[in-house]
Amino acid sequence: MRVPILAILGPTATGKSALGIELATRHGGEVISCDSTAVYRGFDIGTDKVPKDARRGVRHHVIDVAEPTEEYTAARYVRDAVAAIEDIYARDRLPILVGGTGLYYRALVRGLFPGPGADARMRSRLEATARRRGVEFLHRMLERVDPASAARILPRDLKRMVRALEVYFLTGTPITQHFAATVSPLRDYDTIAVALSPPMPLIAERVERRVDEQFEQGLLDEIRRLIAAGVPESARPFGGLVYRQALEHLHGIRNEDETRALITRENRRYARRQLIWFRKEPNLVWLPSSGEQPETLAAVESLLAARVA
Repeated sequence: MRVPILAILGPTATGKSALGIELATRHGGEVISCDSTAVYRGFDIGTDKVPKDARRGVRHHVIDVAEPTEEYTAARYVRDAVAAIEDIYARDRLPILVGGTGLYYRALVRGLFPGPGADARMRSRLEATARRRGVEFLHRMLERVDPASAARILPRDLKRMVRALEVYFLTGTPITQHFAATVSPLRDYDTIAVALSPPMPLIAERVERRVDEQFEQGLLDEIRRLIAAGVPESARPFGGLVYRQALEHLHGIRNEDETRALITRENRRYARRQLIWFRKEPNLVWLPSSGEQPETLAAVESLLAARVA
């Protein structure tokens, strides 16, 4: 019998972390983050990391494993996550994967193709096109040749767009098709995966509340401290959702109320993109409720009991 891994997936602000911690306390589990922003040290409030004193003694893995100036890739995530899973099982604990980064989840459970190496000339041409015609032009180009990648990559995420287009132009095949042909590093495990999908109005309400909490917890001061500590504004996590808009506010581009509203809108859009991505993943059990609701916990408990019996 293959040993089990539990995965709690879904859009932002759906209570994944709370559910993962509750299940970990009940089943002797440990949490493995599946979040592309939580890997960076010092970026805490805007990435919604669960504070250590709120983790109820549950160990968390693949959090704070990279410096802000590092290029943390999906391939590195797979290595880190697999190492954590093996370590957790070696201590007779249950690995619980928790997060909303679809690419990381897919790379872990379905494999990540090595792909062609970086082509400096191709990247230079694509980056020059972005400077001349705007990054939105590259996103429209990606929508034509690889709609699946365009759905998961933010319209202003130049690095990921360039990589996806680079792979397409070098191989003639979308990067998503390469992903489909790979072998999972977890093929010897039994992944029990659930995805949370409460109604969108509820997600929107929770997103707005979360953004307000981030500002009240000191998001702007966190950014000021990071910059004062020498983290350049070009660091990758500063280009992500929440931090990018907050940094613009600190530069006087818009006031705080406008910034909160903008982050809220972008988070709602991001939640929809996450839903689109996970809807395409096979073998997910969808639960139409948030992670804090009793019926969600009961449903996951039932799935887990059935698979490990």
